[in-house]
Amino acid sequence: MFTNVLLPFLNILILVSLLLYFIPPSIISRYLGANSGVIGFSIAALVGSVTLIPGFVSYPIAAGLIQQGASYAIVATFMTTLMMVGVVTLPLEIKYFGRVVAILRNALNFVAAVIIGLVVGLILGQLL
Repeated sequence: MFTNVLLPFLNILILVSLLLYFIPPSIISRYLGANSGVIGFSIAALVGSVTLIPGFVSYPIAAGLIQQGASYAIVATFMTTLMMVGVVTLPLEIKYFGRVVAILRNALNFVAAVIIGLVVGLILGQLL
């Protein structure tokens, strides 16, 4: 089982490392920093919703984003959507769970992820 997970895990880490290397910290701070507001939350939520990624992959990604200047609230939104919402996997979910359940699950998790990010922002004083 470990070998089945190792290759996708390494591919994702390499891809994210390359992206973080080529995207300057000033861009990340501008679009995902504490002052990015609704646009930052939207970018984090939409990009995180693309595919389901397990937690052990998302934590190094989150650490890299924080080191590059992203705010904790936006990273919390990004990580939560990354682990709970999957647009790419939606057809497979529809096949096994049905259209209504799959879409409802993803929609509710998307809303929950945004709420979690907002709560993290309120607790850390990054909002208001």
